[in-house]
Amino acid sequence: MISTGSVERLTEAVARAQVHWSSGPKEEAARLTVALAREAGAAGTSVARAVGARLGWPVYDHELVEHIAKEMGLRARLLESVDERTRNWMLEWAENFRFNSPDVVSEGGYVRHLAQTILSLGARGECVIVGRGAAFLLPPQRTLRVRLVGRLEDRIAFTARRLGVSEKEAARWVEDTDRHRQSFARNHFNGDVTDPKNYDLILNTSRWSHAECADFIADAVGRLKKHAARAAGERGVSTP
Repeated sequence: MISTGSVERLTEAVARAQVHWSSGPKEEAARLTVALAREAGAAGTSVARAVGARLGWPVYDHELVEHIAKEMGLRARLLESVDERTRNWMLEWAENFRFNSPDVVSEGGYVRHLAQTILSLGARGECVIVGRGAAFLLPPQRTLRVRLVGRLEDRIAFTARRLGVSEKEAARWVEDTDRHRQSFARNHFNGDVTDPKNYDLILNTSRWSHAECADFIADAVGRLKKHAARAAGERGVSTP
């Protein structure tokens, strides 16, 4: 269960980090990060890997969960129940109270580690972060915020092929995953994943191939770098 105080402390930490980045040294152009949000079944991981290959940047998707599991001294699979999902607060309280077990994962603890990890990656820049609220955590001036969408029937078909399940099962997975991701972002980062104003680029994977989406994103990164270099030149600062 996440207390009001925990949420306030997390919000304050994020605000401080964003202010720090905004008012940081101007000697060199800031390194960009790609925050890639996605509808369930819109091939977010595939597109992210392709973007990473084009830019030569690392991609953090399930790797984030594995890293946080190591930091928390847990097995990665134990975090799957809280990764971009919201748990019933009464159930979580009861589990922690009754069992006090290392195999019970606190959603609040996971989110705090997640936020710290994403902020740390964003400070370094030049990486692709898939989902997990990165588009709401990282400062817009240093982040290319992308959302992948697609027709429901296409996303269901893609999921059925990827998971090797029936279309009925895939449809249930897509619906549940979309709902959990929306609740996760709203509850923890006060963000609406469906609001287009929260993104710089929205791509329809029903219209564009994974490779074409990756090309668009890599091109947008290049353009933002040019903008940053031009702005730095106007200020008379050297760029890396």
